[in-house]
Amino acid sequence: MADRFTKMHGLGNDFVVIDAREHAVAMTPARAHAIADRRHGIGCDQLILLEPSDKADVRMRIFNADGGEVEACGNATRCVATLLGKPAVIETLGGMLRVTPADGGAEVTLGEPAFDWERIPLAMPMDTRDMPVAWDELEHGTAVNVGNPHIIFFVPEADAVPLADLGPRIESDPLFPERVNVNVASLDGEDQLQLRVWERGVGLTHACGTGACATAVAAIRAGLVRSPVTVSLPGGDLVIRWAEGEPIVMSGAATRVFEGETDWARFG
Repeated sequence: MADRFTKMHGLGNDFVVIDAREHAVAMTPARAHAIADRRHGIGCDQLILLEPSDKADVRMRIFNADGGEVEACGNATRCVATLLGKPAVIETLGGMLRVTPADGGAEVTLGEPAFDWERIPLAMPMDTRDMPVAWDELEHGTAVNVGNPHIIFFVPEADAVPLADLGPRIESDPLFPERVNVNVASLDGEDQLQLRVWERGVGLTHACGTGACATAVAAIRAGLVRSPVTVSLPGGDLVIRWAEGEPIVMSGAATRVFEGETDWARFG
């Protein structure tokens, strides 16, 4: 029997989604990396594996293109919500997520963001709202964990930052023992942000749902914008709602591209 998968994307952040709730699929970092390869595999930013859960409606495992398993992915969560086709609770390494499908996409309720340096995590204590570190022109970053770790820099023009050069340096800096997602954002109107993201284990992406959430939270805390916030990424817009002491709510599009069949054994 051929193994089936669904190719999906959320604002251009693309996924291979494997439903392994009835028939288990063995997944390793090496296999996930081979599947994600755009020349010799199927190709994706992340591989998503759906498994049974005794705590929620489904368990979602997320493997970045480099094969590393990570805690959260907002765009993938919206895609899974559309596949499920009904309100559900999804178990992830980053916590429980509540999802509600909507026309053309979904709404995702994440947990409350974390700001303590230990929970980002950082290698040493520091003020995560105004970090006393810099990488060339990127300085005074803000660190937020929204199920996975992010650093956000507010700059005059997000498009002008050489993120392809700075992103990998910051991602792998010893300050971040679990690596970090790097976000550069600029104001783009009242309660609107323009955002570019270097995603750990992936690189520059068209969109990053958790990056949009972390950036909106940081901007609200800094008084730059008010909730709800429209975050514009290269792939499109997300709307983020958040208030202090509350969970984050993200709304946006999710697209099913095609169904496919293969043999997972060919990927090692």
